[in-house]
Amino acid sequence: MTRRRFYAPPAAFAPDEKSATLSPEETRHLRDVLRLHPGDEIYVFDGAGREFHCVVEIIAKDSTELRVISEVEPTRPESPLRLTLAIALLKGEKFDLVIQKTTELGAKRIVPLETERADVRLRDSEDAQKRVTRWRRIALEAAKQSGRAFVNVISAPRPLESLLRVSGTEDKGLANSVARIMFSEREGKSLAEAMKSFPERPKEVVAVVGPEGGWTDEEIELARESGWQVVTLGGRTLRAETAAILAVSLLQHRFGDLV
Repeated sequence: MTRRRFYAPPAAFAPDEKSATLSPEETRHLRDVLRLHPGDEIYVFDGAGREFHCVVEIIAKDSTELRVISEVEPTRPESPLRLTLAIALLKGEKFDLVIQKTTELGAKRIVPLETERADVRLRDSEDAQKRVTRWRRIALEAAKQSGRAFVNVISAPRPLESLLRVSGTEDKGLANSVARIMFSEREGKSLAEAMKSFPERPKEVVAVVGPEGGWTDEEIELARESGWQVVTLGGRTLRAETAAILAVSLLQHRFGDLV
């Protein structure tokens, strides 16, 4: 039987972890969509990798009180690969698709990038925040559907240059010991060839994927100067969203849990 899964962040659990409270959104899904009642058993994941077997106790208008029966193993284990996907901003549905599919494939973090040829230009910080809120909601739903107990981190958009130049002390997730790869439609080597430059099988990878119009010569050169491996995905020209999904799939197959 498929688990009826809901999300509650760590803060929604009591300090002793014997009870938890669902949000208004999760409550509406529980009550109005699944039509559950007090006494029904459900599973709740906290987005940080833990999952719990619970029983519904009280359903109110904007919240649901749960009693925690026990902690359980998540439906699907997390990949051993800590994978960050940094991708140029794409138009609405394309970027939504990337968020959804790469979450299902096990990406741990997604970083939207402002690039020279990006399809989208942010108006201001409010515009950026609205987009991030939407993307985080899509990631949450994808994690719930795919059985993950971990919800990947969606960062605020940042300039490509700031990511390429980052040092190991500035960002723990982008340390110099991490395998850093720029996927490009030109001027790159194969993934197998690029991996020869790393002394051992990487446990953490940062993959950068460009916009529909591709990288500029200056962006590719900056990546090389900053120690990134430039990799191509074969002879065919791929849409940006296809390239992003393919890159995550390949990396999970080679270094993660896709076999």
